[in-house]
Amino acid sequence: MVLHAKSCRRALPIVVMAALIAGRAAPALAWGVEGHEVTALVAEHFLEPAAKTKLDALLASDHDTLTKPDLASRAVWADKFRDSDRNTTKVHYLATQNWHFVDIELSAPNFDEACFNHPAVPADTPASKGPAKTCVADKIEQFRAELKDPRTSKAERLLALKFLLHFAGDIHQPMHAVDNHDRGGNSVPVLFGRHTAGSALHHYWDEVLVEKIGKDSEQVAAMLAAKYKDRKTEWMQGEPKDWALQSFAVARDVAYKLPSTHAKDKHGVDCVVLDQAYEDKSVPRVEEQLAKGGMRLAKILNEALQ
Repeated sequence: MVLHAKSCRRALPIVVMAALIAGRAAPALAWGVEGHEVTALVAEHFLEPAAKTKLDALLASDHDTLTKPDLASRAVWADKFRDSDRNTTKVHYLATQNWHFVDIELSAPNFDEACFNHPAVPADTPASKGPAKTCVADKIEQFRAELKDPRTSKAERLLALKFLLHFAGDIHQPMHAVDNHDRGGNSVPVLFGRHTAGSALHHYWDEVLVEKIGKDSEQVAAMLAAKYKDRKTEWMQGEPKDWALQSFAVARDVAYKLPSTHAKDKHGVDCVVLDQAYEDKSVPRVEEQLAKGGMRLAKILNEALQ
């Protein structure tokens, strides 16, 4: 039986729990660390000088210790913040966990429903204290407005920046823009390569495909910035809703076009076997999503930090 609840879609996938008991690490809950670092570092290649200067000053003024203070590390901050009390009070966790994705249903896509019908942030309330049930597209809009507004307090401006550095990555992760009653692919066990224990499809897109491109974040970002620089004008367009729908399309047309072959893993879990053809069609799309995320993050920062 597959359980489904938007409020816990990033919990451990029930169907692969037996595999996790064997001691393997739990699946990542967003683009992995590398994916978020790459997104931020691609953005750095497309920042205007004035925006880069202001960005560096903001980062230098932030003394939060959840991550290192550099740009790439701060791109992972929102995950660290969410999970900082995940096993204790759950204050940060419950307040922000839904902000990382937009669950557009594969069989009946409805963007407004996926965004909980866009609840407004109450008057005189910072976006960082906004409703818990809202989607990544809406949070990008809210934090972008705060970062651009000179009346925003310094503390809130830093929060807006750190959330934006992360959410620009999340909204371009295809599995963060889709749901098929499977927690965004977290309840779909897959086998690939020489692995004998199943992993979640979500994890495969989070980390495995990113590592296929390369394992050094700076080198990958430089390669993607050079490879796709001619798409800059095309890709640095649109709004968060457009970006979410594009990510959904990648999930629909690529991620969920799964091979028909199944096999039992070493724990007896029935898994989809991901073949070379699936990898070959998926890696280029991950490249594009990382590059788009970086360019669009640069667009946000260039406009907000004029």
